[in-house]
Amino acid sequence: MKFYQKEIRLKPFSRGYHLITTEILNTVSEINSINIGMLQVFIKHTSASLTINENADATVRDDFESHMNVMVPENAPYYKHNYEGPDDMPAHIKGSLMGASVQIPIRDGRLNLGVWQGIYLCEHRNNAAGRSLVITVFGNG
Repeated sequence: MKFYQKEIRLKPFSRGYHLITTEILNTVSEINSINIGMLQVFIKHTSASLTINENADATVRDDFESHMNVMVPENAPYYKHNYEGPDDMPAHIKGSLMGASVQIPIRDGRLNLGVWQGIYLCEHRNNAAGRSLVITVFGNG
């Protein structure tokens, strides 16, 4: 069994949902050496998240942002944690709802995603710096 792990820092993204599949694949060429295995991507932040969803139509990403903003509004009167602005506590809640990691099977040196699937960075802050990801690839060569 082979194991590879890298940490990368993504460029800052605006608030919203962004496809990062290509950035991840460009970082871990070792995927090519795995016949059967897994890719795990973990985000080292509490106000951003990761998920897998539609990779073709950008309106899906827009709708995610719109819906999450209705589900988890800014300026709720019961928020106590608001030291960094009105987007702070909602960003933490959205991060927990969406999750901090994704796992994707690897088959014959390629991610075994569905045709319309891609990896999203879900940026929940208005003015976030770049985000750090830990990317782990493991499996049989």
